[in-house]
Amino acid sequence: MTEDALRTDAADATGERADLLAMLATRRHFLRFTVRDLTDEQAGLRTTASELCLGGLIKHVSAVEGRWADFIVQGPSAMGDFAAMTEADFAQRADQFRMLPDDTLAGVLADYAEVARRTDELVATLPDLSLSHPLPNAPWFEPGARWSARRVLMHIIAETAQHAGHADIIRESLDGAKSMG
Repeated sequence: MTEDALRTDAADATGERADLLAMLATRRHFLRFTVRDLTDEQAGLRTTASELCLGGLIKHVSAVEGRWADFIVQGPSAMGDFAAMTEADFAQRADQFRMLPDDTLAGVLADYAEVARRTDELVATLPDLSLSHPLPNAPWFEPGARWSARRVLMHIIAETAQHAGHADIIRESLDGAKSMG
């Protein structure tokens, strides 16, 4: 599927697709809401015992969503070969969880918005949400398992919700601000 084939208005989606898009939008909102009114420096602060920071969480969710969307279109080759990952690969992956010196919160949010736009277009235009691919070989996946586009999208929703919860705790530890309550 080409980028041009993805260019339609996701707002026209109905039924299951509209439900998936609404769930994605809500989870993304709560994640983005945790960084409201923050500076780049604040977005990079660790406020708990965890290595996580708010900007890094958004970078990570963006990267993961983008890889899973690529998986829907391209299959397991989009995920890479986990068994062949080097120390440098793991270090690069760890950088997803940090605000690096050249990162800005505005840039991280813009990148996430672009990934979200592409995923939303994919949800709206994919011919069949039952389309499935075998999962790549990785110790955390069941050997021989296949995931449909639908299951991948539910995974993206769950991952985003989980990290929005992490972000809420980090933000509350930073300055007392909460996403809810």
